[in-house]
Amino acid sequence: MLALPLDHPLAAMYTQFFSLQQAPFSIAPDPRYLFMSEQHREALAHLLYGVGSGGGFVLLTGEIGTGKTTVCRCLLEQIPANCNVAYIFNPKLTVPELLQTICAEFGIGLPHGAGEAASAKKCVDALNACLLAAHAEGRHSVLIIDEAQSLSAEVLEQLRLLTNLETSQSKLLQIILIGQPELRSMLARPELEQLSQRVIARYHLGPLSAPETAHYIRHRLAVAGMLAASAFPATLTRQIHRLTQGVPRRINLLCDRALLGAYSRDQHTVDRALVRQAAREVFGAAPATGAPAIRSRLTWLMAGAIIAAALAFGWKLQRGPGKPDQPVRITSAQARPAPRPAAATAPLQADAGWPERQDAYRQLAQLWGFALPEGLPCQAVQQQRVSCYVANDIDLAALAQLDRPAILTLQDRTNVRYYALLAGLTPANATLRKGNASITVPLAALEAQFRGQIVTFWRTPTARDIAGLAFGAGTQGAEVDWIATQLAQPPGQPFSPALTRQVQQFQRAHGLVADGVVGPMTFMHLNRAAGIDEPRLSQVGIATTEPKR
Repeated sequence: MLALPLDHPLAAMYTQFFSLQQAPFSIAPDPRYLFMSEQHREALAHLLYGVGSGGGFVLLTGEIGTGKTTVCRCLLEQIPANCNVAYIFNPKLTVPELLQTICAEFGIGLPHGAGEAASAKKCVDALNACLLAAHAEGRHSVLIIDEAQSLSAEVLEQLRLLTNLETSQSKLLQIILIGQPELRSMLARPELEQLSQRVIARYHLGPLSAPETAHYIRHRLAVAGMLAASAFPATLTRQIHRLTQGVPRRINLLCDRALLGAYSRDQHTVDRALVRQAAREVFGAAPATGAPAIRSRLTWLMAGAIIAAALAFGWKLQRGPGKPDQPVRITSAQARPAPRPAAATAPLQADAGWPERQDAYRQLAQLWGFALPEGLPCQAVQQQRVSCYVANDIDLAALAQLDRPAILTLQDRTNVRYYALLAGLTPANATLRKGNASITVPLAALEAQFRGQIVTFWRTPTARDIAGLAFGAGTQGAEVDWIATQLAQPPGQPFSPALTRQVQQFQRAHGLVADGVVGPMTFMHLNRAAGIDEPRLSQVGIATTEPKR
């Protein structure tokens, strides 16, 4: 299988041909290309829950290439500041080696021991002292082990014993195991029953669905700079999903080769025949009868690219009796000259927002008509009968439905994180507000830097702080009365089955999960349907300026 590195000559050729900044389907774990499907978000939620649960094991499994490492990297970015983290990515270790590696990751210095047994005891003693000191400072200690299916039974048992390090109130070490499906089978063995009983959260990461595959492809192309029509028509989605089984790494391999094939045929759009041939190239699958052969063209292109790379590095190539220092001429059949990139939309710059989220909070509060008091923003706004809604997994389409300004966490092409205030949204453009002016940018440029993290405000039905609360069957109170009134149900009684059905119907009508439970998302949609006075994306009237180029 061939996946071109970002600096490969062929990758440079086809990225210029498609007006891309870099190859969009590299298998390198670039965080800018992170795509969090619903499954990935659920997996991340399990890991984050485990980090704050205070001991035991958390288990994440998944097939090869489904994105376990991606989720792990996302976890590491969101680890709370009061956590000490040790990360082991090569677990093929003996017990003493594992203990020494854990100590090294936690920054624990070890005296030299006289043997393996002594060394192991010294490691455990030093680790216990370090964990106790961290606990006394109010810090949590987390050990993450990737590729955990490679752990031996002996090492797994030692890890179980490490979870016995504790005070009278809490465990001192949280362990997260990430591995392939064999890890689940290993923990099902009778001899590992004690460890299995200490797993407090587990999640198995499956492949992407066909719609998620389409979104995944669009997302990676947008991040790479394809801000216009996609090179992969929507009609190809099911074919790509079927050939790759929805596995992200396989999608990358297939789409990378399909783009190369399109370039070799001077096409700006991939077709079904190219996808079939690309599948044969990367997976060894036989293409359907009648598929045009592109292997010869690709072979010539690769040969030409290798020669071009050789010349770039000053290699002296000879061809027959000719002059040895004269470069080999590369014909048009071997390598097409790289075309001049078409004019592309200017990328969004970090000065469209603020480096600190607190400044964006102040701007958002101004849209709501109040000054942000001192203190933690989401606690301070409660004085205005307003609550924060924080999400890590929302897309712009869902945000458009909510129809309210929001703080977006963005990341520019140099991986600098900043915070922008979304004030307007159309199918083609987004309006970002900063100070008394606004910047209008192409929606695709915004999507290329947006990872689904937002903060917005919503008006609560009562003065009570209900952040983090949800209302469903059996609950009662002023909030339930308000919900019932909005849905034409009698107030003054507990959350009834009839009200649950009404809530579910409302949720289905607004594209929400129809669970019959009213949380912040459902409250915000109810507010909008009831005409509650809240800032709307369509109501933010501000002067428009052109983005900086």
